[in-house]
Amino acid sequence: MQATERIWQDYHNQLLSFIRRRVSDTDMAEDILQDVFVKIHSRLDTLVQSERIQNWLYRIARNAVIDHHRTRKVTEPLPDDLPQKAEPDDEAWRELERCVVPIIELLPDRYRDALLLSEIEGLPMKEVAARLQLSLPGAKSRVQRGRVLLKQVFLDCCRFEFDCRGKPIDWSGKNGCSSVSC
Repeated sequence: MQATERIWQDYHNQLLSFIRRRVSDTDMAEDILQDVFVKIHSRLDTLVQSERIQNWLYRIARNAVIDHHRTRKVTEPLPDDLPQKAEPDDEAWRELERCVVPIIELLPDRYRDALLLSEIEGLPMKEVAARLQLSLPGAKSRVQRGRVLLKQVFLDCCRFEFDCRGKPIDWSGKNGCSSVSC
């Protein structure tokens, strides 16, 4: 404990200045310094060469500052003039939903059965695999391939608008068609 107190006395002001130059908030700099000294105290026995103590202390402080910046989340208020998200046309989405099963029914049997069991009936993949007498990876593969085929059918007959995460937010039929032919 005496070694930590000595380090505190010898390096407190220099380390605080070092941290303050990298962190604008004075209170946060003090908090980081406290964390640095906790690490110093808990790891002092790992220091091999005591003549390199200053480099070791600054490395701990530098890493603490880096960790602070990594974990800090900067938030800014949204502007008042930000346009509101358009509400989806619920009837249009219900109409599209009504087309999903009939379109799945048009897929080849192997993909149709896998999609109906997993996506429509909501069965776990293990159960899908058992019912279709497939291995678990085989069932997963069928469902994935079926999804790709289903997606392609919808993209061929409809135009979709997606948000930044890839979630559909609007759709319409292509070539002036107002609905999916199902």
